[in-house]
Amino acid sequence: MTTVEFVSVTKEFGPVRALTDVSLSVKSGEFATLLGPSGSGKTTALSLLSGIMQPTSGRMFIGTRDVTDVPAAQRNIGLVFQSYALFPHMSVFENIAFPLRVRRRSEVEIANRVGEALSLVRLEDFGKRRPHELSGGQQQRVALARAIVFKPDILLLDEPLAALDRKLREEVRTEIHQLQRRLGITTIMVTHDQDEALSMSDRVVVMDAGRVQQIDTPDSAYYRPNSRFVAGFLGLANFLDGEMDASSGICAIRLDSGESITVGPTGDKPLTGRVCGIIRPEDVKLVNGSGGGIVRGTVREAMFLGETVRYAVQLDSGLEMTAHVTGSRQRYAEGRRVELAWDPARVWLIPAEDAPAREINPDLGRRQSGNVDKTLSGVKGKGEGNA
Repeated sequence: MTTVEFVSVTKEFGPVRALTDVSLSVKSGEFATLLGPSGSGKTTALSLLSGIMQPTSGRMFIGTRDVTDVPAAQRNIGLVFQSYALFPHMSVFENIAFPLRVRRRSEVEIANRVGEALSLVRLEDFGKRRPHELSGGQQQRVALARAIVFKPDILLLDEPLAALDRKLREEVRTEIHQLQRRLGITTIMVTHDQDEALSMSDRVVVMDAGRVQQIDTPDSAYYRPNSRFVAGFLGLANFLDGEMDASSGICAIRLDSGESITVGPTGDKPLTGRVCGIIRPEDVKLVNGSGGGIVRGTVREAMFLGETVRYAVQLDSGLEMTAHVTGSRQRYAEGRRVELAWDPARVWLIPAEDAPAREINPDLGRRQSGNVDKTLSGVKGKGEGNA
């Protein structure tokens, strides 16, 4: 199994800087996802690693081998494109066999390896079909089989599920995750879909404007974001802006809207000054307005999403908060008076202006800074650009 490393990689297209001094490493056998909006630089990073593009500066390593100047065909990388890129005039068997024929393998080896790959993606009986005779999910599995049949060092997935409908996307997502676990191959995926990144990855690399904003496990990135951008991009979040007040041993935020919100114990080193409290909608509870909540407001909108109802509540102070209620048949109509409540320990604090996050409740987890020293290391430097 193989590691992947970027060392101070920058990519410029004339005056436009797509990546700025990016340094990160992916551990052997990990599933890492580059996640971000359009123009964040994630596809540029994948193109550089695959050899489709060359960096302006910096080095890239696959294992111990410096591949920065190595041609794409010599990097031993399996790549699955968003469009699948199957040859329409070839059978499924021949599509999968293509990279082996390019490498001039024997017919016996080709037959054995293609058979193994078809078995891995559960398409044993589809070898004679053409791509147009397959469903979208089956075509995706053929593309995956072609990418792994020659035993690559790493596997790159470029928006692999974007062309599938929602139900099929969930099925193929599970299949890719299980196959990666079975093979133990180091895998890097590019996506802008938060659900895909959080459900499939060992680590997520959140990117914006050519920079890595946070590298972390899915749950830590979601519940302990180090900036407003990360919190807002990884699903919905309520932001509580105000001044920190840790007097009398009670940790609270005096919100700009006027309320004072208790957010839990601070330990020995309480935060001071301007802060932003972040709480996810699923951690916010609705009560009937009988005095059991923290803040009061009026339901402005109720959106039924199946197992979840999303409520937008306008607080009396003017601030709007979102709550997700799951598994309850009780509905709150628009215009109804309610109260919102939450566990103070579920509020994650970051200092104002996106300074590195610090946890105020030591029982919730470890402290975390903007430079995360984990399996995936952080990014050095700052810059601007689009990709």
